[in-house]
Amino acid sequence: MPYRSAMPRRGAAIAVVLGTLTVPLGTAPASAPAAFAAPSPTPSPSGSPDVRAMTPAVARRLDAVVQHVMREADVPGVTVGVWTPGQSDYVRSFGVANKATGQQMSPDLYMRIGSETKTFTVTAVLQLVDQGRVSLDDPVGKYFDGVPNGDRITLRDLAGMRSGLFNYSEDDGFFKALTSDPQRAFAPRQLLAYAFRHPVMFQPGEKFYYSNTNLILLGLLVEKESGQRLGDYIEQHVTRPAGMSHTLFPTGNEFPAPRAQGYTDQTATGKVEETAGWNPSWGWAAGAMISNLDDLHTWARTVATGVFPDGTTMVGPAVQKQRLTTPSTGAKGAGYGLGIFDVQGWIGHNGSLPGYESLTVYLPSTRTTVVVLLNTDISYHGDIEPSTLFGQAITRIISPDHVFDLPVPASATR
Repeated sequence: MPYRSAMPRRGAAIAVVLGTLTVPLGTAPASAPAAFAAPSPTPSPSGSPDVRAMTPAVARRLDAVVQHVMREADVPGVTVGVWTPGQSDYVRSFGVANKATGQQMSPDLYMRIGSETKTFTVTAVLQLVDQGRVSLDDPVGKYFDGVPNGDRITLRDLAGMRSGLFNYSEDDGFFKALTSDPQRAFAPRQLLAYAFRHPVMFQPGEKFYYSNTNLILLGLLVEKESGQRLGDYIEQHVTRPAGMSHTLFPTGNEFPAPRAQGYTDQTATGKVEETAGWNPSWGWAAGAMISNLDDLHTWARTVATGVFPDGTTMVGPAVQKQRLTTPSTGAKGAGYGLGIFDVQGWIGHNGSLPGYESLTVYLPSTRTTVVVLLNTDISYHGDIEPSTLFGQAITRIISPDHVFDLPVPASATR
């Protein structure tokens, strides 16, 4: 379930998770299908060894490869943005936002962003660390009773996905509850109950295991220590100072217009259903947020640098340095820090929940941002996430030495 807020596929085994994809334990990372491979480009005419200049020819290649991935993976609609200072921007939408009405996909649409929510929740925690109100090395049991291994699991373990706590979205009872009533509201403590009925999987710090449970605890920590609801804290201290006026933390299934309809096969019947009206409360601090292309363009650099667009500090340099220390996840070229990953030099996060996927990444050497938003989470050939296919295909063209190449397949968790 690599870097995502997602539902379990029934009958799936526990896996090492990396972004929006998963690598079952003991399985070597695989490459993307040849159908999505692009030939390595010639050296960058901009003179940078890291990112090619966005010439008309490069833009045409991107148009072609994005539409190719769409056709092969049966993606209804996608919006892509690529920005490098001093170069032309690439912002394109393809396909439809709503298959029933024929509404076209467009860059201004609100989209659910799934596990990109984690970057906001962890930012809130790191701000509390900066203020001296909590320490990353505090055990979570200092703040909450009843957490398995709570006297040993630290806040750092939670943010770094190394706690050993079972992922509640892997629980069969949770899957049945969600798919039987997708508009149901879940409380954070209910989500923890699904996780805590399972034994810890390993001792804290022992390995990387992507678990939404970690973020529910961190969200509750922010509320406890700030005295604010998590969404209110994020708006006041993160999104508003960043100038992100189209990013919100819903309290229920509200979804502003204009928006894209979502399509998923993660349903009780296995049939494809529309998901715009589903309640994302089950993802809460791990995956409930909504945003759009322009705001995620802003967020990519903000979260990667710890600095707001006006130059003020969002997260202090010392704490930001800890955030960006990204131990290996066990997959080649992929590390995970504190609520953020580094895949072949691209820093950021991706997200997936029923009907929607997203990817927001930043390459510090050239200050390049890539954002991908799409309105389906239906995997290609049953085990490959379409958002990763887009990320890989785009970066093969613009940054051949830094290809966003997450392992596949994603057959384990959602």
